[in-house]
Amino acid sequence: MSLIFRPLFEKESSTYTYLLADSQTKEAVIIDAVSETKQRDIGLIEELGLDLKYIIETHVHADHITSSCPLKDRFSQAQIVLGSANSVTCADILIKDGESLAFGKYQIKALSTPGHTDGCMSYVIDDKVFTGDALLIRSCGRCDFQGGSAKKLYNAIQYLFTLPEATLVYPAHDYGGRTVSSIWEEKTFNEMIGGGVDQVEFIHRVDAMELSLPAKIHVAVPSNQVCGSRIITKEP
Repeated sequence: MSLIFRPLFEKESSTYTYLLADSQTKEAVIIDAVSETKQRDIGLIEELGLDLKYIIETHVHADHITSSCPLKDRFSQAQIVLGSANSVTCADILIKDGESLAFGKYQIKALSTPGHTDGCMSYVIDDKVFTGDALLIRSCGRCDFQGGSAKKLYNAIQYLFTLPEATLVYPAHDYGGRTVSSIWEEKTFNEMIGGGVDQVEFIHRVDAMELSLPAKIHVAVPSNQVCGSRIITKEP
C-alpha cells in the first residue's frame, strides 16, 4: 500500500496540479486543477481507476480558471474544498486551519497561510506540503490584490517554516523549471525570506516587487469565485 503521487503542469500559467491517491482504496484528491488541462486530468483519473474524493483549491486564483466544477460534473461524488476565509458559495467544504481530510489511509491537513490572498491555504500530507502561492521555490507570492498582505504572508511563511526541515515543498507555480524544494532549502536560500530575514525587510522586499497584473485576472477571479462553473468577465 502506497501513495500515488502525480505532479502535473499547465504551461500557459506555469501552474502545477497535484493528483494524490491511496493505491489500495483508489480514493484520490486533486489540488489546483486548471481548466485548460481538465481533459488530461480526467483521463488520468479514469486511466488509473481512481475514486476522486476531494477537489482542493489552495486559493481563488487570479492567473487561470479552475476546473473544479467541470471535474465535479464528471466525478459527482467529489467535494470541492477551499479555505474558510474565501467568499465563495460553490465549495462543498470550507476548511479551517488544522482540519484534515481523509482519503484511503491518508490524511491531508490544512494550514491557513494568508498573505498572497486572504483565503490562502497550504496542505500537508506525510513529508509533503502544497503551498499554493504562499511559499514558492526561492520566492513567495505577491500581495498587491485580493486582500493581500505582506505582513500576513511573512507570518504564514514562518508558520510553514515550523514544519520539519526535510518536508518537501510543492508550490502552485514555478517559472524556472523547478519542481520541488524543501523547508530547509527555503529557510536557507529563499531570496525573499530565507536566511533569517525579519518582517520589516520582508515587507520592504515584497513592496518593491514590480509586477504587472495577471493577464486573466478580470476573468479568472470572478470565474473562480464560482469554482469555474461558468466564465465571468469583470471589467477592470
